[in-house]
Amino acid sequence: MTAQPAVSPQQAHEHHTRRHPTVPISQPTIVTIDGPAGTGKSTVARLLAERLGLDFLDTGAMYRAAAFIVLDRGLDPADHDEIVEIVADADLHFDWTTDPPQVLAWLQPMNDRIRSREVTRLVSAVAAIAALRRHMVRKQRIIAHQHPRLVTEGRDQGSVVFPDAAVKFYLDADANVRAERRAEQLRAAGKPVDAAVILEELRRRDEIDSTRTEGPLVVPEHAVVLDTSELSVEQVIDQLESLVRSRLEKP
Repeated sequence: MTAQPAVSPQQAHEHHTRRHPTVPISQPTIVTIDGPAGTGKSTVARLLAERLGLDFLDTGAMYRAAAFIVLDRGLDPADHDEIVEIVADADLHFDWTTDPPQVLAWLQPMNDRIRSREVTRLVSAVAAIAALRRHMVRKQRIIAHQHPRLVTEGRDQGSVVFPDAAVKFYLDADANVRAERRAEQLRAAGKPVDAAVILEELRRRDEIDSTRTEGPLVVPEHAVVLDTSELSVEQVIDQLESLVRSRLEKP
């Protein structure tokens, strides 16, 4: 299997501006996209939302913001009660006037702070905190109540948060391909790359995400599974868009 190159902002812009057909404005629609790290969920979810005329919810950004708070406040990762209390006080939500929506903590934008290597290393452990996940699920359902036309991506969107979603997807890819995609993103950003370390960290995240007791990474019931290992971003979005439209058009 060969890795697809990382997607640049310009390529992403070209993808999502190519077409603008929409789901009827009167039709509430929840589309979930789950899967492990490195399968392109965030990029695909954002661009699919653009094509369908829906809002985009990046739940991974919420957990990354929580991990950043743990690091920034010097919290003990083992003190789950304090972490949940402080993250709840931060009132994580999104600024929907930006593209993509900015996750806010204490009303401050977090998108530029949550993609560091340190946050990436910690996020799965923080996301495994059961009480924190329950808090996040409540927040995400509130968001969906406020934005009932939504493409949402994460680890538990179709299995836990929105089990009755209109359409569910599970994106997967070979671990080596996912690691190479991450390495390409780092190279493009001018950051040092150790492919072996990236692969090991990714496999560790997979293990934590799939074995936690609360909201583990699983294939949701009735989800369409798509292996993205040898597909371009455009090919993935084409397939997902076609499936969403065919499902929504059924009586």
